[in-house]
Amino acid sequence: MPTAVSGRPAELPGERPAGGLTAAGSRTAPRGVGWSVRWIAALATCQAALMVGLGLLITGPAHHLWPLTVEDHVDSGFERIRTHSLTTLSWFASEAGNTGTVIAVTLVSCLGLLWIPRLPMWRQAAFLALAVSLQSLVFLVITTAVDRHRPEVHRLDGSLPTSSYTSGHTGAATAIYGGLAVLALSRLRSPWRRVVAGVLFLIPIVVGLARLYRGMHHPTDVVGGLVNGGLSLWIVGRAVLTDGFVTAPPASGSTKTAGIAPDGLGQRTGHAAVIFNPTVTDQTDRDAIQQVLHQHGYGAPTFIETTADDPGGGQSTEAVRGGATLVVVCGGDGTLRAAATAMAGSAVPLALVPCGTGNLLARNLGLPLSPVDALDAALNGAVHRVDLGRIEGDGLPATHFAAMCGAGLDAAMLQRANANDRTKASLGWLAYVLALPRVWSRTPRMSVNVRLDGAPAHRRTARMVLIGNVGAVQGGMRLLPEARPDDGRLDLLILDPHGPGGWISALWTLLRGTATPRSAADAPAGQEDGAPVAFFTFRHAEFTFDHDQPRELDGDPIARGRRLTVEAAPGALKMLLPARGE
Repeated sequence: MPTAVSGRPAELPGERPAGGLTAAGSRTAPRGVGWSVRWIAALATCQAALMVGLGLLITGPAHHLWPLTVEDHVDSGFERIRTHSLTTLSWFASEAGNTGTVIAVTLVSCLGLLWIPRLPMWRQAAFLALAVSLQSLVFLVITTAVDRHRPEVHRLDGSLPTSSYTSGHTGAATAIYGGLAVLALSRLRSPWRRVVAGVLFLIPIVVGLARLYRGMHHPTDVVGGLVNGGLSLWIVGRAVLTDGFVTAPPASGSTKTAGIAPDGLGQRTGHAAVIFNPTVTDQTDRDAIQQVLHQHGYGAPTFIETTADDPGGGQSTEAVRGGATLVVVCGGDGTLRAAATAMAGSAVPLALVPCGTGNLLARNLGLPLSPVDALDAALNGAVHRVDLGRIEGDGLPATHFAAMCGAGLDAAMLQRANANDRTKASLGWLAYVLALPRVWSRTPRMSVNVRLDGAPAHRRTARMVLIGNVGAVQGGMRLLPEARPDDGRLDLLILDPHGPGGWISALWTLLRGTATPRSAADAPAGQEDGAPVAFFTFRHAEFTFDHDQPRELDGDPIARGRRLTVEAAPGALKMLLPARGE
């Protein structure tokens, strides 16, 4: 394992006081908002002029040219194939682009983006809301400037006295469902994101066909709606998703992230080294990361690829010795662990870009799970000191972990899930949940001696021993309710339910998340403890199992063994993290 980079933590040159305030005490405006507003306004004007010009061309000089001359035949053809079943289906399809439906879907999507993630996705919510609004505004301009009669067929819907050009249903559907498809492609890490995005992109086309079937528009009206919605997405996406917008508004008067006191805040300059795992970070991700670094003053970052033999430790050491003032780690918890081990005690900060399956530390620190958003949020945030855990055992050289480690049921579950790379890649962290029933009956109860902070050994049985620097796992459950990555301590969960009643009691305790951990002085030394769930907090712990047990380190299975020695390394790692309110 690479040795840690030497040197005590020191402040970075040019770090500014936390709080996001100017010297006069007034809050600075988010970077790039003025540019984005000007961009949207200028291109929206061009969009409206283009769409109006095409409409006037269709209703004027080009009215007698092909393919406009056969549009009436298309409308009549749809009228001839009408059946009761198709009419019913077309109604549902048409309603997907109705004004009320689009407004509802937009509101629910935006609220979900702001409330569900640990760090609100302001940028994505703004993208959806602005794209739908811009499409509607341009649509009103078009219908005012272009007067086109609806098809001369029996129409199945009533309509407002607006022009047939363009199809408002199709344009609105393109803006909202196309926008959701863009977010699915950029946010979801599973290969299923392409299927989800494909279905969402298909909805506006289905809406357009339904409008033709119901006799409400000419084909060019539907094409115009698709173009109007597509241009709205491109204009707003260019301004909001790639250039200038911050991920979230500055917190009012505070910059704490997960309770960690900041060392400094502000844009930094110098040389950035990007350590990336090529199995989870593709060329598109690397290009986007380079662009974000460039926007924050890092003009020519160095990209260093991890290998199976060296998952990030040697590369991080090389980067620091080469003069990097920032190390960006792109990968999962395993890549971060290797880099953190190498950088423990270094004065150079680390920015985490989550690209793996679990991303436990990123979730607990409030980082967005989109690589670009995570890096942008970190570079707009503060430098914090984060604890690490130091661990060693039989068959395990001394190393560090950033999130969790353990032995027993959780390690067996991770080993089972990691054995099927295809399932893990397709389902993400749900693969771990599916692996649990398969290992439940195959992982017997173990006997273990637990010695905390030099106190007498505490002997007990257990199904799982879990040590954490952080407390939450995927799905939001806090297995270690009091664990914090900045308190200079580690937390311990011993799970040992007996029978259905014990499992129900254990699950209830874990779901409540209100248990208070005991210290070493409170442990029942020298005797068996039959509690289904027990929580402890410690600085140094020794675990001795009667038999070899499956073990894991930050989500990666390691060699089975009988001994583990774990201790806290307070403030060992400097990280760039988003500024958040308390």
